[in-house]
Amino acid sequence: MTGAGEVQTFTGPLDADDLGVTLLHEHVFVGHTELDLNFPHPEWDEAAAVDTAVAGLDRLWELGVRTVVDLTVLGLGRDVARVAKVAARSRVALVASTGYYTADVLPPYFHTHGPGLLVGGPDPLIEMFVGDIEKGIAGTDVRAGMLKVVTDRLGLTPDVSRVMTAAAVAHQQTGVPITTHTHAPSQNGRAQLSFLRRHDVSPTRVIVGHCGDSDDIAYLRELADTGATLGMDRFGMEHVLDDEIRVETVLTLLDLGYADRMVLSHDAAFFSRVTPPSWRSRHVPNWHMENLHRRIVPMLRAGGASEDDLEQMLVRNPARLLVPSR
Repeated sequence: MTGAGEVQTFTGPLDADDLGVTLLHEHVFVGHTELDLNFPHPEWDEAAAVDTAVAGLDRLWELGVRTVVDLTVLGLGRDVARVAKVAARSRVALVASTGYYTADVLPPYFHTHGPGLLVGGPDPLIEMFVGDIEKGIAGTDVRAGMLKVVTDRLGLTPDVSRVMTAAAVAHQQTGVPITTHTHAPSQNGRAQLSFLRRHDVSPTRVIVGHCGDSDDIAYLRELADTGATLGMDRFGMEHVLDDEIRVETVLTLLDLGYADRMVLSHDAAFFSRVTPPSWRSRHVPNWHMENLHRRIVPMLRAGGASEDDLEQMLVRNPARLLVPSR
């Protein structure tokens, strides 16, 4: 993959050849800015959380992980200055993201700002996303290397469609890939890909997230056959689906020839206000970023996955996707 291109990280550009084993869908910290300011979570301590994240990334490094994509965007309490403290102390490269996490409506500001709205002007979402990628996030020099969009049970609401349109425009201007959050029971990855294709985004530049929440092989093949990448990215979230089922789905797709269209990850966090550490430790003890290498990779090998399959999903596919297309 020599000369593949550069990828933006928290500590500057990194050659794609140097990304190594990459977890493409994770979170360092997930919060809620207003709640965190007014009603701090009893389990949150910033200094301790930073130390926990640094120690966790150190363990990942020892397991062979070299890059982690932090998909904490607006709507999830993104604070790049805080995560930059972690990145500065870690050998693991962290990639920042831009986008807006909403499954239904945007905050009131977006209902008055934009073309044809009360205050008018250009769509601030596009300016935010492109600025995060080309200039830096929140006054820092940390540039986003991934776009994140969401559809869930409610599907393509007007505001969700607006976010996805802005992400498509930002992708066209910057070449940064798009990853999604999907609702597997409603199989809305189809609608996401259809929408993005109508907005001139090639499926080859899209990671359809949370595909591992489904074991419907026909549905997953339909998505992959467009050229999109399947995010098998929630290992450890056994309150949604057992890891054994997730592994069997990956093995089936490998047998069918889809190694080049899958990536593996956890959608885990070192701290999340949504599902705090005490809850996770009681109910989903395997939901952490070490799960892949400590449990899942051995299960995949035992099921017949080759070393080339694993390198394809964990190294080559992420590197191909993360390099901006022009």
